[in-house]
Amino acid sequence: MASQGFIVINKTVGPTSHDIVNQLRRITGIKKIGHAGTLDPFAEGVLIVAIGREATKEMGKFAKLDKEYIATLRLGFTSDTFDCTGRMSSWPQTIKKIGVDEVKNVLQQFVGEQDQLPPMFSAKKVNGKKLYELARKGKVVERKLSRINIYDIELLKYDWPILEIKIACSTGTYIRALANDIGERLNCGSYLEKLKRISVGPYNIAAAVDVKNLSATNWQDFSF
Repeated sequence: MASQGFIVINKTVGPTSHDIVNQLRRITGIKKIGHAGTLDPFAEGVLIVAIGREATKEMGKFAKLDKEYIATLRLGFTSDTFDCTGRMSSWPQTIKKIGVDEVKNVLQQFVGEQDQLPPMFSAKKVNGKKLYELARKGKVVERKLSRINIYDIELLKYDWPILEIKIACSTGTYIRALANDIGERLNCGSYLEKLKRISVGPYNIAAAVDVKNLSATNWQDFSF
């Protein structure tokens, strides 16, 4: 069996995507490893990893695949990073518990093709610099709107102030930015508290493997 290919990893909360790559380098003994579609340390779920020189050359074929997420939002607060890792602030206006019908109505307003402003705390590059590197220095730069498509938003659970939704979207969609925008539209503020990527194209979390279950003798059994 060839010592290369792709593995669908079920990333846990905590490690960076690069940490997963380093773990796989130790397991496989192969240095040339990359990943498609970064997941932040606080996020979990499907992470496609390419192992071997030939596989890493083909990572681009995963770049445009649609994605599905389960996102947990906390209403009533904002975050400078739009997620749970940032500095929190309570919404400046007095707010009351928002009814489920209003929440459903606002969620549906975000379904469809639209322009989204990439958040400053993101790995997107502007003039060769990653936005989050600039943001950490207190800098805000002009960003171009990205054309995205949100195919569906399903309300899974709602118990004020916690809102859990399932999102089917095009590549390039920033869920933390969506969480912030939903909070603004509800006029109560919101940030992304948890994020789980459940699919990348046809690659579903049900078929993903935890890196702790991989070894030097079995990792090729999970590659394709």
